[in-house]
Amino acid sequence: MSEPRINDRIRSTDVRLVGPSGEQVGVVKVEVALRLAQEAELDLVEVAPNSKPPVAKIMDYGKYKYETEQKAKEARRNQANTVLKEVRFRLKIDSHDYETKLKRAIGFLESGDKVKAMIQFRGREQSRPELGVRLLQKFSEDVQDYGTVESNPTIDGRNMVMIVGPYKTKSDVKAEASARRTEAKTAARAAKHTPSPSDSETSARADAE
Repeated sequence: MSEPRINDRIRSTDVRLVGPSGEQVGVVKVEVALRLAQEAELDLVEVAPNSKPPVAKIMDYGKYKYETEQKAKEARRNQANTVLKEVRFRLKIDSHDYETKLKRAIGFLESGDKVKAMIQFRGREQSRPELGVRLLQKFSEDVQDYGTVESNPTIDGRNMVMIVGPYKTKSDVKAEASARRTEAKTAARAAKHTPSPSDSETSARADAE
């Protein structure tokens, strides 16, 4: 995205002005908008150049640009950290094997990763795609507390695939884990400095003597 025009670079003669607190000022001459921005010691930023007239807002452009870049960086980091994990099923899978793979998929989702559930058809099984859909629907119901279906079952060659995305991103998972560790350390320090009942009794007896 190209950077917006600011201050003297704004070409329009009139702008629809938005104040620094988001208040609608209305359509004014650009000279008036610039003067109001200068009086507030802020910038005039063209936020909607294709509107007629363009919309301009009085703001701290340096701060706005920094916050926008940080949000974009965080979004890229979350996107890069999300991994697509694969769990494969056979159409005639036994309950024990299914439970094992279900637990593995739940672990992936809890860690903030997406899960690609795949059914591999053998021979005549390809003529019964409805059985694959039924199995993947059961799987989606079993993991609904941990993720949501992003891509419904589709045929991919001899396979049927479905994508399930986690409710929490990796950054959310890491933040929660960090918070739990901090709470545990705080509790441990508090317990260490709290006298036990036996210590209180010993101290009371010593005072009595």
